[in-house]
Amino acid sequence: MRSAHCPLSRSLLALSLVLSVVLCSCSKPANTIVVGSKFFTEQVVLGELLAQHIEARTGLHVARKSNLGGTLLCQKALLSGDLDVYVEYTGTALTGVLGEVPGNDDSATIYERVKQGYAQRFPLTVTEPLGFANSFAMVVRGADAQRYHLRNVSDLVPLAPSWRAGFGYEFLERPDGYAGWAQRYGLHFAAQPSVMDLGLIYRALVDKKVDVVAGNSTDGLIETLHLVALADDRHYFPPYDAVPIVRNAALEKFPQLRAALADLAGKVSAEEMRKMNAQVDAEQRDVTAVVKAFRASKGL
Repeated sequence: MRSAHCPLSRSLLALSLVLSVVLCSCSKPANTIVVGSKFFTEQVVLGELLAQHIEARTGLHVARKSNLGGTLLCQKALLSGDLDVYVEYTGTALTGVLGEVPGNDDSATIYERVKQGYAQRFPLTVTEPLGFANSFAMVVRGADAQRYHLRNVSDLVPLAPSWRAGFGYEFLERPDGYAGWAQRYGLHFAAQPSVMDLGLIYRALVDKKVDVVAGNSTDGLIETLHLVALADDRHYFPPYDAVPIVRNAALEKFPQLRAALADLAGKVSAEEMRKMNAQVDAEQRDVTAVVKAFRASKGL
């Protein structure tokens, strides 16, 4: 999800200053791997999962740089060497980074396209998928879903002219985002969608400031807040499988890193990811403790 990206050609100059502030420009100590994450709960959890597992399996020191921003910022940080690894989503990598059109490709095909595209264009390696996908989810209040018999996104069409939508900035800008989605479904809302912080969208929905938001399918708060995610019945969104992306230079310098990342392949199900997200967001548990408990449950 849960996430979120603009094409790489856009806003590089504007983000350069942000990047220089967010990321330390000083050289990192020897035997240090820098793990990054984007700016929402699941990404912070996954960053901590990579960090803890790399520490445990390799003995290397891991520096954590969480909540950096969207894909554009993380990709730029990888290419500059400020990050060594972070988790990306295949559909986002394909559309937002590689600038390709998904078509009707399945999950495995999208993964191979991303893996090959990164290898050809960047000094980066797309490793094995973690085991779950986090797609965009159009979320409504449970009471509205029951009242209007809402199950699919297409069910919103007659309601949209009187409904208010709220989306994160990147969903409004990204190539697989709002414009194409609204066109595919023929949706015309009462006004232009509100631009919202991803951490506030569900609260705005519950407080009836908006009527539909773009969340992530693995968000723990959907069930906790009695919300309903509508099915993408016209299959607009591509698969978004979670995959760690790592700098080739880091793999060459620390050969043990490849095996450590491979350990995590297929280890996280969508339900397990949803549960960890809920533990952090709904139960206010510490991310480090949540990840430690998950690793113990998996024997990692």
